[in-house]
Amino acid sequence: MTQAPCITVSTPLSASLDVPLPVLGADVLVPLASGGQIDYAALDCAASAPAARAVWDEVAAFAPHYAGVHRGAGQLSLRATELFERSRAEVAAFLGCRPGDQVVFTRSTTDSLNLLAGALPEGTRVFAFASEHHALLLPWRRHPLTCLPVPRSAAEAVRAVDEALAARPAGTPALLCVTGASNVTGELWPVRELVAVARRHGARVVLDAAQLAPHRAVDLGELDVDWVAFSGHKLYAPFGSGVLAGRGDWLSEAEPYLAGGGATRVVTRGSDGRLAVEWARDEARHEAGSPNVIGALAVAAACRALAAVGFEAIEAHERRLLGVVREGLASVPGVRELSLFGSGADRVAVVSFTVAGREAADAARELSERYGIGVRAGMFCAQPLVRELLDAEADAGCEGPEAAVRVSFGAGTPLAHAERLVLAVRELAA
Repeated sequence: MTQAPCITVSTPLSASLDVPLPVLGADVLVPLASGGQIDYAALDCAASAPAARAVWDEVAAFAPHYAGVHRGAGQLSLRATELFERSRAEVAAFLGCRPGDQVVFTRSTTDSLNLLAGALPEGTRVFAFASEHHALLLPWRRHPLTCLPVPRSAAEAVRAVDEALAARPAGTPALLCVTGASNVTGELWPVRELVAVARRHGARVVLDAAQLAPHRAVDLGELDVDWVAFSGHKLYAPFGSGVLAGRGDWLSEAEPYLAGGGATRVVTRGSDGRLAVEWARDEARHEAGSPNVIGALAVAAACRALAAVGFEAIEAHERRLLGVVREGLASVPGVRELSLFGSGADRVAVVSFTVAGREAADAARELSERYGIGVRAGMFCAQPLVRELLDAEADAGCEGPEAAVRVSFGAGTPLAHAERLVLAVRELAA
């Protein structure tokens, strides 16, 4: 294939630091197919955001003092234990946890939701929209799941939940699964309105905040949700840690997520040779094994860094970038943005689109090879939603695209990278 001339936009390091939250990788250069190098534009933050410099500095400072936590008598173990539990308290403060709430450290949002699924009482009915990420759709296989149709407005979503909860058998425990922001379109969901409906019907609510927490404040008390789940790697924290925070009653009564050391209080062997176990009642019940101490530290450090910057500053920066990207893409013939609730809906820094005449995977590859831009192509682990949105975008009588391109950015994204993307897509579309 003949290579088209490549744009020569480059972002000076000084410009890349002119962001609310400086991140690692601002000075990383990648090769271009046309020759030469360019600073990497990391526009796939919805998958994994670059680590914040403040987070990395804290991890580096702790690394020489790393030790196993809990029950260790050595000085480093005692320090690590104190830091681990302090990290838990800091995450709880970041999320506005209430008295009695628990903060369980997991591997990811997916891990958190699977943990919660195992803690649901027998017979609990689960309600979720088909538009959710697979991590919020699939963990409930041991429970009756009502999969609600993809709504095309906030009012339609509220109405669907109201009708579905009203139709369930009286007295049946229920859990409503709600996303804070779509990982496909970035659009904010009517969380407060949906919670109000759930409360009216005596249902509990879990909030998938994987795409919300890096961009907007999440407060359990204010939102009145029962649980919230999110991932550290989307919150500018590396090392594979996640969080499930919220009510402790179902968690304390459930079988431990993993059986092993740390989750137990007492283990005895009876005269018949059988083991009897008394499990822990707090967060330790679901944190068996040696925990990811550095991961927990990184999540807490990210929470502190975001709180220090302030979500007003983060939102203002991201709105500016969103304006550049969305207005720029809208001006390119053949480019269509995917949307659930319409172009005016409030959203976080996630945009998915198609380019007429180009496969999404090819467009993403060319953005990488010719322009040094990292994006994502496919169905973004939300296949029912993306299929419906692509079908809606297809021209009448024509076969529509089978995947989309997703651009996502955040508090560490410089304006120049958003501008480079628009220029690149304009060249590709031409």
